[in-house]
Amino acid sequence: MKKSLTLILLSLPTALCAQGPEVTSWLFNTTGIKASHYVQGNSNAVQDNDSANVQSALYSSNWVYVRTKGLPSYTTGPFLDGNPSLATNQNAIFKISRNPVQNTGTPTATTGGNIGIFVNGVALFDYRDGVAWNTSTNSLCGGPGNPPCPGGPTATMSWNRDAIPAERIGFDCSKGHPAMGNYHHHQNPSAFKLDLNVISTICNLYDADGLYSIDSTQHSPLIGYAYDGFPIYGAYGYYDVNGTGGIVRMKSGYHLRNITVRNTSPTGQSVSAGPNVSTTYPLGYFREDYEYIAGSTPDVLDVHNGRFCVTPEYPNGTYAYFATVDANWNSAYPYVVGPTFYGTKTGAKVTSITEPVTLYNPNTSGIASPTFNEDAVQVFPNPTADFIAVQIPGLNRNATTIELLDLSGRVIKSSSINPGSTISWVDIRTLYSGSYVVRIVSGSAVISKPVVVKR
Repeated sequence: MKKSLTLILLSLPTALCAQGPEVTSWLFNTTGIKASHYVQGNSNAVQDNDSANVQSALYSSNWVYVRTKGLPSYTTGPFLDGNPSLATNQNAIFKISRNPVQNTGTPTATTGGNIGIFVNGVALFDYRDGVAWNTSTNSLCGGPGNPPCPGGPTATMSWNRDAIPAERIGFDCSKGHPAMGNYHHHQNPSAFKLDLNVISTICNLYDADGLYSIDSTQHSPLIGYAYDGFPIYGAYGYYDVNGTGGIVRMKSGYHLRNITVRNTSPTGQSVSAGPNVSTTYPLGYFREDYEYIAGSTPDVLDVHNGRFCVTPEYPNGTYAYFATVDANWNSAYPYVVGPTFYGTKTGAKVTSITEPVTLYNPNTSGIASPTFNEDAVQVFPNPTADFIAVQIPGLNRNATTIELLDLSGRVIKSSSINPGSTISWVDIRTLYSGSYVVRIVSGSAVISKPVVVKR
């Protein structure tokens, strides 16, 4: 075996290789979970051959290497904007710094493509979708179906399209989609149907699933790492940066500008004109429709969409990004990371590991899984005639068992929720009308909820 591919050397000093959240927090596939996808018009998922979630993590004193196929345990698709691609095996190795540092120079802008990784091994993209406004032709350029932009895809353009409003019809229920097979999220990876104001009907036919579901009573889970090595959390955190003050929604400091014509940048400089604000190009259609206004309270994030604060995984404090949503839990610009990194960008997708590393064993970690907020566990519909759905809050790290019991305690139906997924269904069409109990078993947590079958 070539030296560059030698992955496991256990002679590294223990002190240098102490395991931290950047090593232990991934959703490891230890039970052979396979990915799946929907075909448009069919609510029965198609089983794929590739493994879901993260396959392994290897680490040195400075880096963690995450091996993943880039596929989640929740079902992907369909993509109703004509996207012909499916989520496919990326055979990826993500390299993330274990010792991130603030960039004290000019901030590094996020770019198209991968800018981080979620804990299930799925790629994170920033706000953009590769489409911009060509001020010479007064039309869109770049991306599928449009002519190339002047200067190519990396050219600096005055008006860059925001993927979240522009491509909404092409996102699946989990708010993700593939680019040439590379399935990714630009935004908070929770199901559309779980938002307080539902702005997509895609979950009406396909399961309302995602990486996690928002629980406004708990600090949001650690859901990923950016390419500068700093962690990414969900939408809620401690109000005060020292870990006190209660749980609140973390708020983006970006606001829509008060403009009707697009001829100035967010800093007020004159630029080549984009399209006037209209129903075709509404305010928020382009990234430059936003301006940053510093907040006066600690729950308003900085220009990078993060802050330095205490989190459950970092009791001594860390800089952290948050996947921002508005009061209705709809995604809020800049969504996760951006438009610039807080830290020095050192992470990347690599093809090999060229230093001695240690393989992390998730089976011997002894790390406790978070407990459920019992009141936030949803069993629906209730009463029911055909099926029972169970949706759990937060980030599910366990192989969770769902059991349907009759009143004598006999298990008559069962299903499961895989790590990195939030929902499961139990078919009850063969059962008699009456009272039953749904029992949810996740690690050491056991929750029972009554349900009525009524025909």
